[in-house]
Parts: sequence; C-alpha cells; structure tokens
Amino acid sequence: MTYDRKLILEDGSEYLGSGFGAKNDAVCEIVFNTSMVGYQEIVSDPSYTDQAVVMSYPLIGNYGITDEDYESRYIAPSAFIVRDINDNPSNFRATRTLSELLEENGVPGIYGVDTRKLVRSIRDLGSRRVLLTGIDTSLEAGLKIIKDTPIRHDAVSRCSCTKRWYSRTSKPRYHVVAIDCGMKSNIVRMLNKHKCNVIIVPYNTRSEEILALSPDGLFISNGPGDPTDVPEVINTLKELRGKLPMFGICLGHQLLSLSYGAQTYKLKFGHRGGNHPVKDIRTGKIEITSQNHSYAVDERSLEGTGLKVSHINVLDNTVEGVYSEEDKVFSVQYHPESAPGPQDSTYLFDNFIRLMGGERDA
Repeated sequence: MTYDRKLILEDGSEYLGSGFGAKNDAVCEIVFNTSMVGYQEIVSDPSYTDQAVVMSYPLIGNYGITDEDYESRYIAPSAFIVRDINDNPSNFRATRTLSELLEENGVPGIYGVDTRKLVRSIRDLGSRRVLLTGIDTSLEAGLKIIKDTPIRHDAVSRCSCTKRWYSRTSKPRYHVVAIDCGMKSNIVRMLNKHKCNVIIVPYNTRSEEILALSPDGLFISNGPGDPTDVPEVINTLKELRGKLPMFGICLGHQLLSLSYGAQTYKLKFGHRGGNHPVKDIRTGKIEITSQNHSYAVDERSLEGTGLKVSHINVLDNTVEGVYSEEDKVFSVQYHPESAPGPQDSTYLFDNFIRLMGGERDA
C-alpha cells in the first residue's frame, strides 16, 4: 500500500493511509460508528454533517451503493475513514461504488488506517477536530490549519429543506407536520406506513404557520450539531406546547427538552451505532437501539420542567426518552425507524398515533 493521505488530530497524533473518494482536504470533528452494515445510510444521514466518521467494522463498501437506500439526498460527512475499502462490490442492486459516491459529492475518504487504535483513541480521549490532508502536509502546518478553521454553527440550516414538501399515503387517518432539522427518509416512510399524510417544513417555520396547516400532530426530526444552535425551533416548540401532540427523535428530543427549560451537554464521544441497549423504565423492557448523537439531556435539569424520564441508556445511564402526559408530548434520543432490533422500537410510532387519536397515556 502506498500512503498518500493522512489524518492530523488536534492533539498532535497522526494516522497514515491511502485516499479514496474526493481528493480535497477537510477539517471536521472525528467520531466513530460501531455498525457492521449500513454505510450508505450513514453517509446519507444529515446528522453526520461536519463530521469525519470512523467505521469500526473493518471492511466497508463490499455491497456498493443502491439508488433505493439513501436516507436523504444529502451526503453528510466531511470525511470518511475505514480500514479496508472494497471498490468492486458484489450486489445486483448496486449502481455505483462508495468511492464514486464520495467523489461525486466532494467528500474525501482514507483507508488503510489503524481504525482499532483510532477508535480507542476517540473513546479514551473524546471526539476532537481532525484534518484529512495530503501526506506531505507537516504536523505544524496541519495543526495551524485546524486552529485557524472556525467551528460552524449552521449545520441544521444547511441540511434542512428550504421549502415545504409533501408525502402522502392512501387512506390517511392523520395529518402530521414534520419540522425538518435534517430528517432521515425512513422516518417519513414510517409515518406514511402508519397512515399519516406528512407535510415536511423547514426548521425555521414559525408556530403560526404550522397551526395554519391544521395538523393532528407535530413531529420534530433528527439532525446535526449542538441543539442550542437552533433557537428558532426551540422557540417554536415553546409556543406550540399543549396545542398539539408532539413526537421528537434524536435532535428533536433535545430540542423538545430545551423548550421545556431543560439543559443539554456534550458527551465525551457520543453514541453512534446500531447496538445500544435502552431501558423503558416504565415497563422494564430493554430495546436494542440505533443511535447517532453527540449531545444528551441533563437529567438533573428536568426537575420542575413538567417532563419525566421514560428511557435510559443501560451503558451509561444517560436520558434516552422524556414525556409529558399533560401536554401529550414525548421524545426519544435513539432512532426507532432504523430497526436495529429490528422491531424493538416501532411501538413509538403507534404511541404517536394514539396521542393524535386522543389517548393521553400513550
């Protein structure tokens, strides 16, 4: 293997490898994902905006890219890091390789990296900023590039839709407005499957505009970055509290909690992958969940907000779900539409349907 690219982390560590995908340099936050499959869904998940994703599973690209499996039209990561890349996929559905997809969308990749060591570094030292660059870039120059590159706080505005769009189903029972903070396509498909017509609106849509659409319920989507970077959504949810049943996923969970006066904090290395056990503390049931987030809701800050904890992460006891029976509101930190269980968490969509139907204890 000929090394022609490398990673420079802000702590001064370097990892050598070979390039694939686009050839440009990138400065971003490095995170890892523990999923064994689903790399196409990962690179098309807007929640990975401005991040360099390290895949802990060693062989990536072996089934190619298929036109039906994107989670959005937006290729999100700023960089992609793998141990081995297979650019000769074996899959009759494949229409391009992972390398071709990344190249088409200006996303650089690097392979041949010791991803085991890199993942352990992220787990031990936390997520950090990283530069993916050419092999000839010196450490001193790379560290200066990282230092001089500003951290962006507009990720949601870049991956949200710019105008409303519609996803209808046959014989609909309910009408849902979904605030798009970087929403995955399968969420819309799940709402359609549960007989909901969905109007997807931009993240900065005002509360009066949402009410003018006469929805039966409001959904708040997943998305990238720090939830405090999108006060527009937080203020909208404050104004709609108690007026509509609400269901939030991932970033939507954090935004709902903030709108009630709770606080969020950044995790050391986040939760990313399809194997996180979560406990419903009301039933004792354990769900195997798919997750993708860097921030969590501070449990202590929920006191006095009117929200109660519904789910906790078995691995680190972080808050994974909250609810308010009075306001017919609930949210979860994980992704029930991703089917890691595979059906462990689909009941949450049923709960949303029951809330829109007038059941308060769903």
